[in-house]
Amino acid sequence: MGTSDSNQPQRNASKNAGRELADEGYAKELQPRHIRMIAIGGSIGTGLFLGTGGRLAQGGPGLMIAYAICGVFAFLMVRALGELAIRRPSSGAFVSYAREFLGEKGAYFTGWMYYIVWATVLMADSTASALYLHYWKAFQGVPQWLLAFIVLAVVFVINMLSVKLFGEAEFWFSAIKVAMIILFIVLGLWAAITGMKVGDYTAGIHNITDNGGMFPQGLPVVLMLTLGVVYAFGGTEMVAVASGEAKDAQKVLPKAINSMIIRIFVFYVGSVAVMTLVMPYTAYSADESPFVTFFSALGVPYAGDIIQIVVLIAALSALNSGLYASGRTMRSLALAGSGPKVAKRLNKNKVPSGAIPLTMLIAMLGVVLNAIVPESAFNIVMNLAGIGIAFIWCIIMVIHLAYLRRIKKTGEKRPDYRLPGAPVTDWLTLVFFTVVVISNFFSEEGRQTILVFAIVCVALVIGWFVVRGRIKATLLDNMLDINDDALGVPDEERAVASPDMGDDERTPLIK
Repeated sequence: MGTSDSNQPQRNASKNAGRELADEGYAKELQPRHIRMIAIGGSIGTGLFLGTGGRLAQGGPGLMIAYAICGVFAFLMVRALGELAIRRPSSGAFVSYAREFLGEKGAYFTGWMYYIVWATVLMADSTASALYLHYWKAFQGVPQWLLAFIVLAVVFVINMLSVKLFGEAEFWFSAIKVAMIILFIVLGLWAAITGMKVGDYTAGIHNITDNGGMFPQGLPVVLMLTLGVVYAFGGTEMVAVASGEAKDAQKVLPKAINSMIIRIFVFYVGSVAVMTLVMPYTAYSADESPFVTFFSALGVPYAGDIIQIVVLIAALSALNSGLYASGRTMRSLALAGSGPKVAKRLNKNKVPSGAIPLTMLIAMLGVVLNAIVPESAFNIVMNLAGIGIAFIWCIIMVIHLAYLRRIKKTGEKRPDYRLPGAPVTDWLTLVFFTVVVISNFFSEEGRQTILVFAIVCVALVIGWFVVRGRIKATLLDNMLDINDDALGVPDEERAVASPDMGDDERTPLIK
């Protein structure tokens, strides 16, 4: 990858792949450091900072094994997506690739499912932020729904201003998250080695051996917690979404994706291992971040407050990324004809000024949920998002398999950066995430979540028959500058051009 010769196949593959209408008009302002931190931030969110406490209390130390197994398959999924993104960077990411290899129907279902997942994640992360704020007495008198609304408003402003501001915010959000996790792991290991007092406990391996071992509640319980682990890894695919607005995506993406497996084992598996060493798994709960539990137990003045601020920043980071991804996805759908027309708009800052506000309206359902059932709001949306994420990751592997079949027929050379072991690894990953979804039938809460997910799927099928007459089958092959504010012309007068045409060869768009 380091020489011009090794990069040539990738450039050829990207050229053969063409460009997509949905990528036109965006500002290429995300720098390599932004992409690296988006890759990190996408895989570290409220699933780790809040959800781990409850899952650890339910399943015990064996949770680290669930994180490790899910992490390996999540990495394989991102490698498959990374190969497609190296071939043709796109802000529509796998929605765009679904359009290329599965057709418009595939793009419709992939896009809307991904959009719904991220809208659900926005609800979960705004709920988590409200729960974090209730840590302080100053906010305990403020209704949970109002706090959820305020944090949504903050990330809305960040996303509407510019993609560069989004990148900067995500860079610093992620940097703070990483610094805190590293500090926790270092202090936790030191505490375990020295036998330090941590609240009412003494750190050490005995916190595992004296409390039922690795699986105190049994292996099946840990397996049923896998969906929550998948939710925790949700967002790892974000790096491919950002590729469409990145400079030198072919150079930056491989490094960002390859380092993901290290981050998974250090940040997730490492964090859970340290948590179980410093305190018994029974010391943690779903009501408090395990990081806050640990630092508060150390007795250091204001340690709990400082860490609570950090985990709040982590939730804001997840919200920031979620609104970014969902806004770009909805605009891609709108340009294809399967989304509302207003979502096509870009403002003068070249951000989706139609799609982002629409997404905010849907995320407000989470505010309503916080007003109705504040105690269970987070778990409800987390489980639904977890199934959606597993489903999306299955689709990504199906897209990659379709891509492999295509290149067998066309003879197109795969990029140097590719999914190792394909197509065997494709099938293994596909089977694993399918099993994760099916495993939810073994719990009452899981069956309820699957029922809701099934209703969503039925709604999408009905929606397809409603919008299929408006689908533009030329979206992938044609290019169009769709910056409404800049052009100020109606849709009927816009022009479509083939990538091979010059500016003077544009033809009117026929609806």
